[in-house]
Amino acid sequence: MRLVVISDSHGRGQIVDRIIRREKAADMFVFLGDKTDDIEDFTYEYTDKRFYIVSGNCDFMPSYPYTAVIDACGIKIFACHGHTLGVKGGTGALETAARQQNCKIALYGHTHIPNIKYADGLYIVNPGSCARSREGGNSYAVIDIRDNGILPTIIRI
Repeated sequence: MRLVVISDSHGRGQIVDRIIRREKAADMFVFLGDKTDDIEDFTYEYTDKRFYIVSGNCDFMPSYPYTAVIDACGIKIFACHGHTLGVKGGTGALETAARQQNCKIALYGHTHIPNIKYADGLYIVNPGSCARSREGGNSYAVIDIRDNGILPTIIRI
């Protein structure tokens, strides 16, 4: 199974469109907030794909929850924007929340800085921002879940 993780598009829906078209073989798309409008229309266009969306701090009057637990091939994934868990100061609260839900993967955005970390059985992945990177260029993440393991990758765009 292939997941594509996108965050912090901030009104640049055309970039989200390019990512989805580039990754059309993906099974699932996870959007981690800050302008959920940028991905909503694609949920109707790509009905053969699964989409999960959480709201961020720039999603005023949010129509999606701030956190979600997703099942992907029996692997539980904790997804959030991260602002409610203080991720700009570290991922401790995020990791605790994910572990409390028995998740193997924790996804977050908000910092606009891509990062992949593995700690005590938990993959912690920030795809960065697809439109307003604060470090190293715009990016998103791809996570392959296979029988032999989990492989997260940052993709620069």
